[in-house]
Amino acid sequence: MTTGTRSSLLSTLPKDIPASFLKQITNDFSPKLELGKGAFGTVYQGIAENGEMIAVKKLGENSPVPNERTFSNEVCNLMAAQHENIVKLVGYCHESQKKVVQHNGRYIIVDIAEVFLCYEYLPMGSLDKYLFGKSNRIDWDTRFRIVQGICNGLHFLHKEMDQPVVHMDLKPENILLGDNMVPKIADFGLSRLFGQEQTRMNTQNVVGTVGYMAPEYLYRGEISTQSDIYSLGLLIIQISTGEKNIPNTEDKCGRKFIEKVQKSWTDGHISSMYTSFDPDCLQQLKMCVEIGLQCVEHERKMRPSIADIVEKLNAMQE
Repeated sequence: MTTGTRSSLLSTLPKDIPASFLKQITNDFSPKLELGKGAFGTVYQGIAENGEMIAVKKLGENSPVPNERTFSNEVCNLMAAQHENIVKLVGYCHESQKKVVQHNGRYIIVDIAEVFLCYEYLPMGSLDKYLFGKSNRIDWDTRFRIVQGICNGLHFLHKEMDQPVVHMDLKPENILLGDNMVPKIADFGLSRLFGQEQTRMNTQNVVGTVGYMAPEYLYRGEISTQSDIYSLGLLIIQISTGEKNIPNTEDKCGRKFIEKVQKSWTDGHISSMYTSFDPDCLQQLKMCVEIGLQCVEHERKMRPSIADIVEKLNAMQE
């Protein structure tokens, strides 16, 4: 494979990339090139001969969702999602090899699948690194732009695609930051594609991140775009307040965190905490906290749509 071919793999629409090439550019998935590890696999930095970089996710064997479904979700849903605030899929790999293994005293031939997903490389990493640490804290203008960007990306998924996509795993770790802190929604392993006339679906296989799951999904297996709005609310609250939602297996919907914010982040508290803010910034902060709390209403029909949220945020800049 020539260097020119390799470069085209990284700069065009998603393509089927050989596993041998991915092993080469990650130095056989060296721990030194590991960028992060999540429920669905490990991400490595891949460096081509021309110096161009990509992020290579090697899907894990112990994922909460079968690799075949994760691969299908990411490739099919991300291929169609071309937006500034959604991470770009630049390639994928699904190869099977027949191997002889010993099983119950006999030798059998099995198919071993190698499954990889390749994304644009975003050196700033995920949003959670910048929200809570004292050394990396970001200013309000940047936070507000991040909230707007995430909402614009979600609006594209819910309203602007041929069929709505529900992400199902919005959280700070799944928001990556590009140049100028532009947020990009990432990790579509749990995402669901809806039919045009479909408003919700049901599942018995409830899988998600503790502390971010909507109550109707957790308790009744109901999935809709409002499932994402609930998680978005928790995300907006954290970005706006700097308060951290700490996952708790006994509080999978984050209600204790929500109650804490409702109690402490009153209008008077915000005004007294941010005396240095100019009136416009203070108004933006109050509005974001208010939107976040509306998004986490227990009843999904009480939550705003993503179109309503984007309209309110845009109005704050007029």
